[in-house]
Amino acid sequence: MHVVSVQDFAEWRAKARPLLAGDVPPAQVVWNASDGQSGLFDDTPPPAGVRVVSINKDFLPLAENVALHRDGGKWALLYHAAYRLSHGEPHLLKLATDPLVHALAMMEKAVKRDAHKAKAFIRFRSIGDDTFVAWHEPDHLVLRKIGPFFARRFSDMNWSVFTPDESMHWDGETLSFGAGGDKNLVPQDDAQEALWKEYYRATFNPARIKIKMMKSEMPVRYWKNLPEAEIIADMLDEAPERVQAMLRYSQEIPDSAEPFVPESRCLEDLRHAAAGCEGCPLYKPATQTVFGEGAPDARLMVVGEQPGDEEDKQGHAFVGPAGQVLDAALKEVGLERRKLYITNAVKHFKFLRNQAGMRLHRTPTQKDINACLPWLDAEIEALKPTIILGLGVTAGKALFGPSFTLHGQGGRWHPKGEAQGRVTWHPSAVLRAPDAAEKEAIYREIVENLRIAASAAKKDGE
Repeated sequence: MHVVSVQDFAEWRAKARPLLAGDVPPAQVVWNASDGQSGLFDDTPPPAGVRVVSINKDFLPLAENVALHRDGGKWALLYHAAYRLSHGEPHLLKLATDPLVHALAMMEKAVKRDAHKAKAFIRFRSIGDDTFVAWHEPDHLVLRKIGPFFARRFSDMNWSVFTPDESMHWDGETLSFGAGGDKNLVPQDDAQEALWKEYYRATFNPARIKIKMMKSEMPVRYWKNLPEAEIIADMLDEAPERVQAMLRYSQEIPDSAEPFVPESRCLEDLRHAAAGCEGCPLYKPATQTVFGEGAPDARLMVVGEQPGDEEDKQGHAFVGPAGQVLDAALKEVGLERRKLYITNAVKHFKFLRNQAGMRLHRTPTQKDINACLPWLDAEIEALKPTIILGLGVTAGKALFGPSFTLHGQGGRWHPKGEAQGRVTWHPSAVLRAPDAAEKEAIYREIVENLRIAASAAKKDGE
């Protein structure tokens, strides 16, 4: 029996290597956890003389996130997964129903959600001399995960964030970490707090208030550290009167997702915010927002029209019949979907029901496109693609303006910010074509434009 003490992910990684190389099964290893945070993301080489064990590349980012979970049993679970991956089950992580994979996925999800909450609910207070401090009580050990985000966002000020487990500090140049602290290190009031409360009151939308959802997005346990929580009760009392005032002016305000788009240009933050978008009426009958998906560093971005019936049900872009056509074209060109970023110009399914109750696709209007455009613009800013391929005229209008026509401007390059874009047929056009010859002709145009876009993206990256 091997008894192994582990402080952090780097140490677990170093100690797991020789055990895996020695074919030590999980049942013969007892992991003692004494979590710290130093060196969590160090990419240390294996010790001299230790056989290198090959493990699926998707395991490392999963393991790095799971390592931040507070449950001390994580080390044993990670070793069990690493052992199986390196001993005959290289595709283990694709088995979502496997109990071990499911457990790790739930731990990773909890850590990511906790990191997102930390970004949303950490509140700085001034202690003078342009220095700010904050107190936060995360569920998991997420400071090192969110540290670079705060260093970028608040790069021009000196600050510290204290938690019961650890602290992080920024001096304008260097991000460092230290021991945990207690709430007394952070003042409970400062001159900025009144301004923050006024800002929160001004941005509070009484028409959207849903108490259950609010408590889900802003759990009550965080309220004690949030200055705005002190005024929530008053704002709820004022809500009916404010809603009536908003209704009086609603006809003058065009539909737009803009109020729902966060400042962050992190795709994960955008996706989370888009789930609650009510910027136009399309959200009401739709099942859910269908946001873009794919590699966050993809050089090629593919933009479709809107979700269809299957996409609306599943919450993923291009998973219905048109998606099957797109997958076939991607395969023919040699493109892997996971290496692209695929999204739609409009994020909610626009449809009408026939007498049988079936949901029938309706083409988005220019008003629908304009309302949803802030999401597409934010995705482009976040991804910074070099090549954008639009599928269909709706995508063309979203990318290049309402006067765009597929027959007049399709299949040609057009500038889109710092990227170059072109537009081809939407894959659904293949399905709607009246005969086999036209189906083949449209499909061939899609394949050719995918090939041109892929080649241009590859050249730009070389």
